[in-house]
Amino acid sequence: MNAPTENPPDIPDKLFFRIGEVSRIAQVPPSVLRFWENEFPRIKPQRTDAGQRLYRRSDVELILWIKHLLYERKFTIKGARQHLKKGRSDAAVAPDKDTVIKELYAELKAIRDMLG
Repeated sequence: MNAPTENPPDIPDKLFFRIGEVSRIAQVPPSVLRFWENEFPRIKPQRTDAGQRLYRRSDVELILWIKHLLYERKFTIKGARQHLKKGRSDAAVAPDKDTVIKELYAELKAIRDMLG
């Protein structure tokens, strides 16, 4: 139930990430990310008007956790899905309080900047 600890990738301090950035961070092809979106309903990137995917930091953390379950712990897709479902309250899956506060702060800052 522990999150991956061996050289966890650095996630830049940003509000949204495009699929190419998430692909580089997670070190998986974009096609794998699109496939995981279909297999894991909790991965729900927002879409721009042009249809581009925008992932939140919590999505990126979840993707890294899914990669850990599939590649390192050798779960099947079904097994990883069940593990995530039963572990919803698990701190390794749910974003921590500091992450939520950082995301809210960044979002409020972006709104302030847009207003002028």
